[in-house]
Amino acid sequence: MGSLFNTYLLLGFYLNEVHKPGDVLLGGLFEVHFTSVFPELTFSSEGEEPRCKGFDTLRFRQAMTMAFAVDEINKNSNLLPNVTLGYTMYDNCGALVIGLSGALSLASGQEEQFPLQEKCLGTLPVLGIVGDSFSTFTIATANVLGLFRMPIVSYFATCSCLSDRQRFPSFFRTIPSDAFQVRAMIQILKHFDWTWVGLLISDDDYGFHAAQSFQSDLTQSGAGCLAYLQVLPWDGDPNELRKIVHLIKTSTARVLVTFVHESQMIPLMEEVVQQNVTGLQWIASEAWIAAAVLQTPRLMPYLGGTLGIAIRRGEMPGLREFLLQIRPDHSNNYENNMVRQYWEFIFQCRFPPPPAGWVEAGGALCTGEEDIENVETEFLDLSNLRAEYNVYKAVYALAYALDDMLQCTPGRGPFSGNSCTTLQTMEPWQLVHYLQTVNFTTSFGDQVSFDENGDALPIYDIMNWLWLPDGRTKVQNVGEVKRSASKGEELTLFEDKIFWSFGEPPRSVCSESCPPGTRMARKKGEPECCFDCIPCSEGKISNKTNSVECTSCPEDFASSPQRDHCVPKKIEFLSYHEPLGICLTSTSLLGTLICAVVLGIFIHHRSTPVVRANNSELSFLILMSLKLCFLCSLLFIGRPRLWTCQLRHAAFGISFVLCVSCILVKTMVVLAVFKASKPGGGASLKWFGAVQQRGTVLLLTCIQAAICVVWIVSASPLPHKNTQYHSDKIVYECVVGSTVGFAVLLGYIGLLAILSFLLAFLARNLPDNFNEAKLITFSMLIFCAVWVAFVPAYVNSPGKYADAVEVFAILASSFGLLVALFGPKCYIILLRPERNTKKAIMGRATSKS
Repeated sequence: MGSLFNTYLLLGFYLNEVHKPGDVLLGGLFEVHFTSVFPELTFSSEGEEPRCKGFDTLRFRQAMTMAFAVDEINKNSNLLPNVTLGYTMYDNCGALVIGLSGALSLASGQEEQFPLQEKCLGTLPVLGIVGDSFSTFTIATANVLGLFRMPIVSYFATCSCLSDRQRFPSFFRTIPSDAFQVRAMIQILKHFDWTWVGLLISDDDYGFHAAQSFQSDLTQSGAGCLAYLQVLPWDGDPNELRKIVHLIKTSTARVLVTFVHESQMIPLMEEVVQQNVTGLQWIASEAWIAAAVLQTPRLMPYLGGTLGIAIRRGEMPGLREFLLQIRPDHSNNYENNMVRQYWEFIFQCRFPPPPAGWVEAGGALCTGEEDIENVETEFLDLSNLRAEYNVYKAVYALAYALDDMLQCTPGRGPFSGNSCTTLQTMEPWQLVHYLQTVNFTTSFGDQVSFDENGDALPIYDIMNWLWLPDGRTKVQNVGEVKRSASKGEELTLFEDKIFWSFGEPPRSVCSESCPPGTRMARKKGEPECCFDCIPCSEGKISNKTNSVECTSCPEDFASSPQRDHCVPKKIEFLSYHEPLGICLTSTSLLGTLICAVVLGIFIHHRSTPVVRANNSELSFLILMSLKLCFLCSLLFIGRPRLWTCQLRHAAFGISFVLCVSCILVKTMVVLAVFKASKPGGGASLKWFGAVQQRGTVLLLTCIQAAICVVWIVSASPLPHKNTQYHSDKIVYECVVGSTVGFAVLLGYIGLLAILSFLLAFLARNLPDNFNEAKLITFSMLIFCAVWVAFVPAYVNSPGKYADAVEVFAILASSFGLLVALFGPKCYIILLRPERNTKKAIMGRATSKS
């Protein structure tokens, strides 16, 4: 491109232009023709010039809007008084080399000489330039002219790269950058929950920088993922377009974001129609959202409902009257040849002779008196002024900056030595300083100022393509997105006005949202928007949609069945109100009552031989201890508290030791009496008198009491909330504190029980009057069997069932002792009183002998 540019610069080809003299000139670069034809670079082609083709009336209207703004400023006595603005506008003809040549010509002074004042000719350079349109053209122009600090205010270049102040120190623009446009599109995607989108871009700076910003912002915002990214070729290669459209058709993404030019959309839509790709929601950039060439009945089945970002629409009173006054110059100079080309294009006529630099028009000769209002043309349709409004603001920005510069007070200026500049000495670089601080409000009510990067306060209209029942197409405004200093970026959408080709907003997701109670698990090798929904495990929840992970509930809470919130765990303990607790409590009270009844019977019949036999005092003590055993089981039922945890095992251990020690002493007395009945055995009874029996019972019981005290003092049992047994329950239990202490307590009871069993077993065959040893043997057998079975059952029973097992063992062993020891005696006392005599007992003993 560099060699091509140098070659044509040397050729000195003709530039299409519009010129108006003034005290200060502003430059303009516009694409009035959208293509150009270059001659082949041969020796024979020397002197031939490139020709511009494809006159665009709307782009010409943009150029005329600059002329209108300058004319309006000149009529305004409050803005630039005593200063007349002029302009020189060039047509870049859709070619970078022509546009750059025009920019250099504006910066250095025109080759042609124009009258500056009444009798003065010169080559006055411009003070600032409005343009260019394409980002690629503007990048090249701003790169070169930025070296000389020539201010450039673009009305249509949106590439975010132009916000680089180091690279483009004198660039400004009245159109928002693609960075803001990208964020605006992402806000729309987020508003409708479109998380799975395709992206089409043009093969130029505009497309590549937009794609870079879009991908970066989409990832950072977490708004979604790209299903695909495709680059549209400039040459419209049919094979490439066929592949791209096929990918669009087969993709699961139903939303397609585009950063492409109007000229690229035309061949793309031809292929879309060819493959019949329907059901897409198009998101258009400002480059083609207002393209009338695409709003046809043939394309609306595919493009109906399109949403897009459009440049802010504005109104400029007086513009229509100004456009109607545009007429070609009858003189034989062609400084305003663009106006003549416009006239020839509108009326299909030609002026003789045609100047060099454009294709000759056909038809009759133009008179210059034709009436434009008799021709149907979109040139006068001012209902949708968008790019023109940006041109208008760009001209006014330069004018206000120039006005501020000329109003500078000497000694308070911004330049060296606090100096100011004058109309005769001012330089373009000085205007850059004032452009940076310019701040004004247009007649339409929009504020215009530039940030530190040269970007204006961004604002976009959101447009929607409406397909009317009669087949007509309407582009309607359905919202706006803007940034303000106070509220930041905000999106406003009027959803009730939006036309959807599907009747409702489409769904475009790779995976449906994970509901509360689940978490996202990304699919391997796919974008993060493609995931599976995994239910939260027990004890964990997620209470919002698309949770990345499940959170654990607090220790006292469990997850709900839906896993979407935490619920307090049920507190479980052996309660008086549940069936098991009621049954055990009733059994305990029944055993206590039976003990009380038996005790009453024994007290009432305390003088009878059955009661008095073998120390009735020990029998009463056994009954009392059994009563305590029944009652201590109640300490295992109910909500565990510190005092119940400490008392339950101590009461249980001491009560049973008291009972078993009495039985042990009874057994020893039986053996001693039997031994004393033999010749020479009377001396053994002196060791088993009443005092010795009481002392032995007391001693054995005190040993257990000492064990309990040491246990409680060293490692006291405590109430504990156990969450290990069940994830949805808290088992409220008493931890033993010291397993050794609990084992010693049980072991001591077991030792006394086994000793009692062995002694009773040895005494089982004594004569009938001493055969209480048989009852003791049977009772101890029951007692030992219960407590041997208790140990594994207790260890393997969780929570409240461990307490139930221990209560059951206490009650079973207590009932075993009660029935085995006192059942036969009560039977004799109550049902066989004839056997409750000394004679009967002695008689049986004599007959046995």
